[in-house]
Amino acid sequence: MNYVNKLLKALGHTIKLKKDTWAENHTYYAINTSKKWIANIVPSELLSRDVKKAVESILTLSESNIFYEKFPDYIESPNYGDKWGRLANYIEINDRAISEMHGDKDCCGILSMIKILPAIPPSAKSWANCVIISQIFPNIYGDGYNKGAFEENSIYGIKLNAGYSQNIISYHISEKISPEEQLKAYNDLAHFRGIKSGFRMVISADQIKIAHPQKQDVNFDWHNDKHIELYISECVKLMNLGFEAMFIDSAKHIGGYDMENYTGVGALPEYSQMQYILNEIRSRSGKTDISFVGEKSSDDFERYRNMGLTAGSDYITGDDFYAVKELSKRCRYMRDYAPGVEVENDNNQGGLSYEQRLNRVNTALFAFYSANDKLPSFMQTGDIFPLQYETNTHLIMMTNPSYSQNGSPENHWENLFAQDDGKYYNHKLGELFAYALAL
Repeated sequence: MNYVNKLLKALGHTIKLKKDTWAENHTYYAINTSKKWIANIVPSELLSRDVKKAVESILTLSESNIFYEKFPDYIESPNYGDKWGRLANYIEINDRAISEMHGDKDCCGILSMIKILPAIPPSAKSWANCVIISQIFPNIYGDGYNKGAFEENSIYGIKLNAGYSQNIISYHISEKISPEEQLKAYNDLAHFRGIKSGFRMVISADQIKIAHPQKQDVNFDWHNDKHIELYISECVKLMNLGFEAMFIDSAKHIGGYDMENYTGVGALPEYSQMQYILNEIRSRSGKTDISFVGEKSSDDFERYRNMGLTAGSDYITGDDFYAVKELSKRCRYMRDYAPGVEVENDNNQGGLSYEQRLNRVNTALFAFYSANDKLPSFMQTGDIFPLQYETNTHLIMMTNPSYSQNGSPENHWENLFAQDDGKYYNHKLGELFAYALAL
């Protein structure tokens, strides 16, 4: 089934498409390749458009230079082999933060992700760009609502067995297109853009609730086989909807490792449990190319490789180009797992200048002797689209404030992101990717 066309119809659009001249006028081109994306923009320019315009922009940016007047029926994910995640750039976009906020309620984060896709640089010749969405399951502390900037509404607390988040899904059209089909449409569009897709997942037991119809939610328990089975099946469902990467929060601490630095809440799975879970997700989904990314890494690379992980985040920052380049050389024979270069992580509370961000991105994209030995890297929303000065990555993960002054989504998007200086940053970032995508 053509889920993109189904989404367009559910939103009241026709499925006949035409070239988007606005996108053509904002297109950046990679050097010596036909890869294209939109840059020198602020996100509100894309988020305030409708979904059909977003789809037309995506088709206008087609790498083949063929414009399809109807979205194709069959889309494959860009093929970089089973170990693509070992080299990838992971870009986490907080889909809840860019959702449609109407008063104290918000929804439709997956539609906002579709709208923002044209401004995500596609994958390079040698390695993939992968977008990780921050939220997909309902959150515990007020799903579907925004609260004040200091009120608990953490994205790290999730419910399983409860479908998908009201922050993310467009439930007002769910009778015409199901939540699963909306996610499938998003993945088809991401793959058409030449972008891999993934989601964030938590493992701390007290940050997970199991929902039961007409019963009180219960705390997740790693000693309960039914809970483990549910955890696996929820992840398999997502992989079968087109996701192909899973970012695992607090993965460094699995099996009781380095617990003095553990900041999550509740018990973690045992090492052998996580081996089993990751193997089952791969086996049951039938996908041999899933990338499992563990938050943080250490020098014990074999520990993570044998667990089943593909990459580890936050091992080294991109501040020292030559240190990263030498680490890339050191890891060049590690083809199943590699530690990653951090541009920014989800705990960042501000303080990075634009110059430091761009320097870290430059390191992440170019610090190697051979492109085939590149280390994986990790970026956040603000590394692509800078947030307003008083806003930080961790704040919008822990809370869900609306920055709208008149209750409209458009005003929220304008105030969430930096404006003129943010646009200039996005332009400078585009210049870096223009050279990187030909590698």
